[in-house]
Amino acid sequence: MMQRRTFVQAAAGATALAALQPLAALAQVGQPKIYYGFPAGSAGDSLARRVAEKLGGTPYASNNAVVENKPGAGGRIVLETLKSSPADGSVLTLAQASALTIYPHVYTKMNYTMADFAPISIGAHMIFALAIGPLVPESVKTLQDFVAWAKANPEKSSFGSPGAGSMPHFVGSLFGINAGITFQHIPFRGSLPAVNDTVGGQIAACVTPTGDSLAHARAGKLRILAVSAPKRVAAPDAPTFAELGYPEIVAEEWFGFFAPAKTPASVLNAANTAIRAALRDPGVVEGLANVGLVAAGGSSMQDMRSALDAEFKRWGPLVKKVGFTAES
Repeated sequence: MMQRRTFVQAAAGATALAALQPLAALAQVGQPKIYYGFPAGSAGDSLARRVAEKLGGTPYASNNAVVENKPGAGGRIVLETLKSSPADGSVLTLAQASALTIYPHVYTKMNYTMADFAPISIGAHMIFALAIGPLVPESVKTLQDFVAWAKANPEKSSFGSPGAGSMPHFVGSLFGINAGITFQHIPFRGSLPAVNDTVGGQIAACVTPTGDSLAHARAGKLRILAVSAPKRVAAPDAPTFAELGYPEIVAEEWFGFFAPAKTPASVLNAANTAIRAALRDPGVVEGLANVGLVAAGGSSMQDMRSALDAEFKRWGPLVKKVGFTAES
């Protein structure tokens, strides 16, 4: 497993490589590809496509980008693909931060490190919601009620997540540990199957991106008990875990755009400028909000790298507390 020192050294090495690239005249990319590691129709896919259609006619690219979905292995496949892609700006990847901040603590076999990639810009943030369905009695309306119900019904107390090793997996497991309840984790292949089984009463609860459960909550099919945001958000109108007495459970996943590590600095700068402009477009901001994502206008490359390092350090002890590891 990659240790903290290794991660920091890798990040510093990648920064040095980018800085040493000659600032030659920028060769504009024709039509770049953006790989995304989950199926079409998901929130992250919406982010990739909305940005892709704004990149044409910029110093970075003459044409809009093409999004190619490569689902599998919790998003690791696209990073492995990017690692061996041309370092000329023609191929980017949109990946969730946890693939670089949580997975190294979880998986004993990793085919990439941070040194293989050049961060370009943070894309958007999302938070997670703990929602319960009809398997849990209607009298259970608060997180405190659910804890009492779970203690009385340990055989029914379970939650679904988008997958083993995902951030929602650890959010749910940390809640169970801190609440002192049995809270069996059931991994699904994506958020929507977990939400659907909760709505259908096959499982008691799910921890998924808020955008995936919000419509069902508004329709009265789910009850959102808590969200993982650091402070309350407009939708859903639910308390945070922190304000309910679980300060350790603060989790925001974010998506970032990456290029291969040896991509010239001039290309990275052009891509960063184009992506940040796309993320400030009012139509893009509104469209992302509709799927539960918050576009904060992008970030500098260094700020994105610093965020990755901080999250890597934070999640190490939390993953250890849950005690989940996997080979691949």
